[in-house]
Amino acid sequence: MAGVRTWFSTLFRRGIHGANISQQQKIEILKFANEKGEYQRRPSSFRDSISSEPGAKFAPEKNRYHLYVSYACPWAHRTLIVRELKGLQDILPVSVVHWHMDANGWRFASKDDPCEGATSDQVYGVQRLKELYFKAEPEYEGRFTVPVLWDTKLETVVNNESSEIIRIFNEEFDSIIDEKYRGLTFYPDSLKSKIDEINPWIYDNINNGVYKSGFATKQEPYETNVKALFEHLDKVEKVLGEQFKKGSKYLVGDQLTEADIRLFTTIIRFDPVYVQHFKCNLGMIRFDFPNLHKWVRHLYWEVPGFKETTNFDHIKFHYTKSHIAINPHSITPLGPVPNILPLDA
Repeated sequence: MAGVRTWFSTLFRRGIHGANISQQQKIEILKFANEKGEYQRRPSSFRDSISSEPGAKFAPEKNRYHLYVSYACPWAHRTLIVRELKGLQDILPVSVVHWHMDANGWRFASKDDPCEGATSDQVYGVQRLKELYFKAEPEYEGRFTVPVLWDTKLETVVNNESSEIIRIFNEEFDSIIDEKYRGLTFYPDSLKSKIDEINPWIYDNINNGVYKSGFATKQEPYETNVKALFEHLDKVEKVLGEQFKKGSKYLVGDQLTEADIRLFTTIIRFDPVYVQHFKCNLGMIRFDFPNLHKWVRHLYWEVPGFKETTNFDHIKFHYTKSHIAINPHSITPLGPVPNILPLDA
């Protein structure tokens, strides 16, 4: 246990150096709750797309676009996974923000503010993500969220909605990627209707459900949302049980689809963060949901692209040290240990 404490303290010192985590700098995450105490997520603002159609404003080109992400953010994590799965690493560069977010939003790592796993801004060298938003739209009034798909040619945001960015990555670069990735799809025609059926209720009750539970400011909406969350985890558990009986390892059909990718980024954070930080503590994936536990470990340990894009240090530090209203002393729990169990556990 002494080794765990030393490891944790070292990582914390590396990541927080130069950051002023004070009550004055707390991020106002709870201001989106209404008078009933219900958390309300704002929609993404930039909704353009890359297209191979003749005359398209945003055409697929190597190194024209840049992806801005946080390893901590489940929405950005989706885009990193699909970038890996579609072999876009040499076509679409990426910048990773620091795990800590303060009142000015996400910032980039620097010599004076190092953070293992994060980078400086690889395009302009700006210090804050918000500078890119204002560069794209000087009168911008929304939140400075990740992911951001940036066009270096027109110097603007193409899209900052993760569900749309992964669809862009799924097919719009096929004409310029390595041949072995062309035609590889996570939204196949034969399964579109089933994917479109499962995505909305998983998003509303699970992906966003953890936030609606954790950011609630009154008891009643918290209880309503956390109960709905676990009811739908039970529903996914049953879906996977039926899929396993058919010999499939995935949520829909017999192949990996975007439905798996979208759910994974929530479930991989569930035991390490959401159980304690968002008070989603009616159960844990590893102890109470055997099918989900089997599914998430298969993706993490056996499917390239999932483990490589999962950074538990960024995940745990971000939530517990950025959300001052929830965790005013910024203490990050050491457990669970390990963050994810072995495949054969």
